[in-house]
Formats: sequence, structure tokens, C-alpha cells
Amino acid sequence: MALIPMTKQPKTRAIAILTDFGQEDGYVGIMKGVMAAINPHIPTIDLTHDIPPQQIWAARFCLMNAYPYFPKDTVFLAVVDPGVGSQRRSLAIECSQGYLVGPDNGLLSGILTQDPAIKAVSLTNSDYWRVPDVSLTFHGRDIFAPVAAYLASGVTLEALGDSIPINSLVDFPLEPPHITEKKIEGAIQYVDHFGNLITNISSCQVRDKNWSITIDDRMIKSGLTYSDVAQGEMITLIGSHGWLEIAMNGGNAQEQLQLEWGNKITVIFQ
Repeated sequence: MALIPMTKQPKTRAIAILTDFGQEDGYVGIMKGVMAAINPHIPTIDLTHDIPPQQIWAARFCLMNAYPYFPKDTVFLAVVDPGVGSQRRSLAIECSQGYLVGPDNGLLSGILTQDPAIKAVSLTNSDYWRVPDVSLTFHGRDIFAPVAAYLASGVTLEALGDSIPINSLVDFPLEPPHITEKKIEGAIQYVDHFGNLITNISSCQVRDKNWSITIDDRMIKSGLTYSDVAQGEMITLIGSHGWLEIAMNGGNAQEQLQLEWGNKITVIFQ
């Protein structure tokens, strides 16, 4: 691992960092230290480090939701990696609006539904790792952080490793909504800090229609804002992220309904 010479350094790209490491153990700070040792002038933005441990689906949603709000050519460094040290590939991906660095386990696939990959490489070139003999339990420190720093400093994607087919990238096993004239069958794709249940049904799929959501035999009416119902009542609406969500005004919909990622819901057109 080498410091990027300041006399040769191009304009640096920002790095947005997402992990499930939390803030207690120093892992995030160590990754930032590795990046600063390569190029201390890289702007870093903490997207979140509070992804629940090993919840790839939650990381996938947060990355997908955040991606459009960052400057062009931002490097997204994402480490939620229950398969660390296994045969799963380490990736760097170039898209039209940015770059992605992380494990090939599906957490990057949400972004790729918005901004498809142009090219992808497996991170096989140890010249851009922290050390050739990497830890089997901390690829965030030894592979992903240094690669993100080099990429943000202008190193080309091709230099980082072997090219791989875009269609070989791991997707995440959440079926797309099934749409008919009278209903949409979808699923929960994320549960946020407030207990709001975010579905995989987008606002464009219910535009200009009257609709409600049914879960088993329970009907939840739609509205525009949380306050369209009384405190403690359930509502379904279009969230700021553009997806239909189920919420409880002043409460926690997830605790009330006991739903998790992948649970089925149905939108009924009226």
C-alpha cells in the first residue's frame, strides 16, 4: 500500500461509507485511517454504520435509497459481509453516476437497478490491498478501504483486478411485485428506525389510483401524511424514498404488525 503522491494526485472523488460495524469497536475509524494513509485529502461521508448485523437486505435498501443524492463519481464503500473470508468475490463496479466497492453478496444490487453496471472487476490485484496477506475476518480494512481510496484518487477500475461479466453479479432474492388490473402483490423490503415498513412497490405503480393495503385479512387505508389518521392508527402512504410504506401515527408499525423483510403484502385498487 502506497501513499498517492500529491504532485501527481488528480481531483479526488468523495467516498460514502456504509457498514454494519456500529460505532463502539473502532472498526470504522480503522478503515478511515487506512484510506487517509493512502490519500488524506479524500472527503468521506458516513452514510450509516448502524445496519443491523449481517442484514444485507437493509444495507441494499439504504444504499439504493441514498445513491441519487450524492455527487457524480462518488465511490460507495459498503461492507456488510457475513461471507467474509469465504469464496465470495470482492468487487469494484463502475456505473454511469458512481463507483461501488464491496462484497459480491447482493448488497450492491439495489443501486444497479437504478444505474446499471458499465463494468465490474474482481479485486485480485494485491498491489491495491493494504497488505498481501489479508485478514480473513476484516476485508473492510485490508481490501475494500484501500481499494476505495485508490479508486477515489484516480486509479482505474481495470488496474484493481480481473474483469468479470456483469450478468454474473449476485442479485438479492426479493421477487419483484406482481401487478394485475385490480391489485399488486409485493413484499416488505426494509424496516426503518421508526418501525415503518417499506414495501417494494413504487409510487409510479399506484399513481392516479385509489388504493389500500391488505395484510392477511386486515385492510390499511392510504393517505398522504402520517397525521391523516389519529394517534395509534395505521396508515399506508408514499414515503420520501418513493416507495409505499406502512406506518403507525406516533407508533411502531413493525411491532404492531410483526412483519419483517420478505413478508407479503397486497395493494388493492378501489
